[in-house]
Amino acid sequence: MRQFLILMLLPLLAACASVERLALPAATPLPDTALTRDAPPPGERVDHGDWTRFLTRYVAPDARGVNRVAYGQVSAADGALLDDYLTELQTVDPANLTRDQQLAYWINLYNALTVDVVLEAYPVPSIRDIKDGPLSIGPWGRPLAVVSGQGLTLNDIEHRIIRPTFNEPRIHYALNCAAVGCPNLMARAWEAKTLERDLAAAEHAYVNDPRGVRFDDQGRLILSKIYIWFREDFGPNEQAVIAYLGTAADPELQQRLKQARRVNAYEYDWALNDAAAGS
Repeated sequence: MRQFLILMLLPLLAACASVERLALPAATPLPDTALTRDAPPPGERVDHGDWTRFLTRYVAPDARGVNRVAYGQVSAADGALLDDYLTELQTVDPANLTRDQQLAYWINLYNALTVDVVLEAYPVPSIRDIKDGPLSIGPWGRPLAVVSGQGLTLNDIEHRIIRPTFNEPRIHYALNCAAVGCPNLMARAWEAKTLERDLAAAEHAYVNDPRGVRFDDQGRLILSKIYIWFREDFGPNEQAVIAYLGTAADPELQQRLKQARRVNAYEYDWALNDAAAGS
C-alpha cells in the first residue's frame, strides 16, 4: 500500500515543481548595463579575505556532507565583520572588474547577503519563513544592497545579473539559499583565480550527492528541484538535462543516467542549513 501511494504521489510532486518553476523570475537583464560591463585584465582586486575568515569559522560539513552554518555561534564581532565586508563590497564598481572577477564578486555578495539575512532573523526553521508580508515566500525580493547607485535584491543579483550575463549553469552550484537541499555553501570565498576549478568541483559534488541526483529503491530517478526550476539553464528539455548530468556524474551514476528515460520526481529540502539542526 505504501509503495502504491508513493507511485501515486510522484507525478503530483513533479507537477508541483513545474508550477513552482513558473513562479520564479525569468533570466532578464537589467535595463542599465553599467553593472555588467567588464574590464580588461588585470582588473581591480577585491579583497574577500573577511568573508573567507567568517566562513572558515562558521561553516563545516555534517555527517552527510551537508555544509552547515553555525548561525547561533556567530559572535558580535564576527557579525560586525560581515557587515563591514558587505559595506565594502557595495563600494566596488563592477565595471572595473574582469569577467571572472565580476562573477566571483556577485557570488560572494549574494551568499554573504543571504547569511546576513538569516542572522538577522535567527532562529528560524527555514529561509522561506523570513517574509515581508502575507504573500511573501522569502527575502529574495527585499532590497538588500546598493551597487553603483543601483538598489538590488537577491533576485536581481541572481536572475537579472548573473544568469543572463554569464550564461553559466554551474552558478546554481555556487549561489547558496541557506537550505539543506541547496548545493553547499563553500567554506571560503569565491575567487577569480580559482573560479573554474571551484565551479567544476561544486558541480561534481552536487550531481553525485543524493540531494542533487538519486535513484530510489524502485529505480526511479529523483532530481533536485534546481533542475526543473532552472531547466533552461541546463538544457532545452528533460532528456537534455539528464544527459547534462551524466557529464558530471561518477561512472556508476553515469551508467544509470544513460538508461533513464525520464525524471520521476523532483525534491528539495528547505530546512535551514543550521549547524544546530545538523548536530
